[in-house]
Amino acid sequence: MGAPLALATTVKGLGIVAAALAAAGVFALRSKRQRALCALAALVLTPVLVVAELWNTDQIRHLRDHPGQAALAAALGVIAVAALAAVFRRRPWLVPLLTVLTLPVRIPLSTAGTSANILVPLYVVVAGGVVAYILERVRGDGEGWQERSPSTVELALVGYVVLYSVQSLYSNDFEQAVKNVAFFYVPFALLLKLLVTIRWSRRLVIQCFGLAVLLALVFAGIGFWEYATRQLLWNRKVIESNQFESYFRVNSLFFDPNIYGRFLAIVMVGLGSTLLWARRQRVVLIAAGALTVLWGGIVLTFSQSSFVALLAGLAALAALRWNLLRHRWLVAGAAIAAIALAAVFAKDLHLTSRHAVHRSSGGRLKLIRGGLRMLADRPLWGFGSGSFAKRFRERERVGSPQAASASHTTPVTVAAEQGAVGLAAYLLVIGSAFPLLFRGLAGLRGRDPPPRLVSRAFLAAAFSALVVHTLLYASFLEDPIAWTLIGVGIVIAAPVEARAARAEAGGRAVPAH
Repeated sequence: MGAPLALATTVKGLGIVAAALAAAGVFALRSKRQRALCALAALVLTPVLVVAELWNTDQIRHLRDHPGQAALAAALGVIAVAALAAVFRRRPWLVPLLTVLTLPVRIPLSTAGTSANILVPLYVVVAGGVVAYILERVRGDGEGWQERSPSTVELALVGYVVLYSVQSLYSNDFEQAVKNVAFFYVPFALLLKLLVTIRWSRRLVIQCFGLAVLLALVFAGIGFWEYATRQLLWNRKVIESNQFESYFRVNSLFFDPNIYGRFLAIVMVGLGSTLLWARRQRVVLIAAGALTVLWGGIVLTFSQSSFVALLAGLAALAALRWNLLRHRWLVAGAAIAAIALAAVFAKDLHLTSRHAVHRSSGGRLKLIRGGLRMLADRPLWGFGSGSFAKRFRERERVGSPQAASASHTTPVTVAAEQGAVGLAAYLLVIGSAFPLLFRGLAGLRGRDPPPRLVSRAFLAAAFSALVVHTLLYASFLEDPIAWTLIGVGIVIAAPVEARAARAEAGGRAVPAH
């Protein structure tokens, strides 16, 4: 490595650590002005890191060769952010709505020798929201803004981001780590801060979910068109695989059929919660009709991980609705029957050999085994953030860059890259999120639970589905949906948490609902 390249890598390393620390300061610091300064630092550092990461790509090279166009693009971006900030200061409730609207919108860009799907519209929304947040912290609180003390899960999330940035400094794939921090972790941490700072109403929750359902129906319609015409809008890898398989997978406007299926599964879990606790027949009919359409959409993805995630989310809803612990023998019998059917299915398909399981799982078995061997070699600190794909190809002598991007099992990827330290930080996030989302939901077993509990049931079940999906696929904290579910869950669970804190201070128990 030459001196200029080493210097550039060092500067970028310090930059991502500084950006991660700034994002953490937005949550951890007490002074309003300090939080505002940290938000400003993260907001400035992140696009600088993004431009540095994309510097040698065709997109940035074209702008470098045409400075006039670059200046115009920068000016338009600043104007868009400033306009959104002005709107958000007066109407902060638009931040969640525009967040839901832009969550799935990804623009493919070439970066670090691979194709990355960048959430450019969401970044603009987050930037506008952060500017509005900074102005509110400096000039005083508006009606729609409310600063909250950080919860355990918020601190766990930003702690993980800081640790990830530090562990990128010794990674052999530093560029991938930069991409994850600059494209995902820091912007999504700022998004989380916006979601937990804005005042939410029941109407806003319903509007956000209704918008998500509408988007899912539109995406499903595009997926039906793709299946009928046998044409995909993009993703050459899926297009090529469809030519050699007996089935045809669709991805709608998503780049990856599995991420498309994940989005549909989460929305379907929300519709399932609506069916379970709906009070009006009209609502039941609308939810059932939407579920029928989305079921057709998710089937055409042929995403096994999405099917499992959907079942996990629906199982969580069933447990909340009918208290399955009271019917544990029935649940145990159903589980035994499912295992028996799976065994018969595996035997019929000759899935008893390791090679057959590897082939039927899309190569995941080899990825998982390789990840566990990496953990065994460096159990404490791992090989560094973002290093899994490159290190796996080197160790397993795999030449194709498309052969591995992650282990497709998030805990294994975390353990291989970050060792026991990173795995502990990941488990802390999971271990603090689940209690927050599920606490106080015993009231759902009644006939007419409060709407707030129904909304919390959806968030808890949807997060369960997402976590299960990450056990079979990649992208946990790289997916803004995870941060959004946690953020909304924190806000809606705030009254429950406040009662628990008061009861703990008074030394008495808290009712479950």
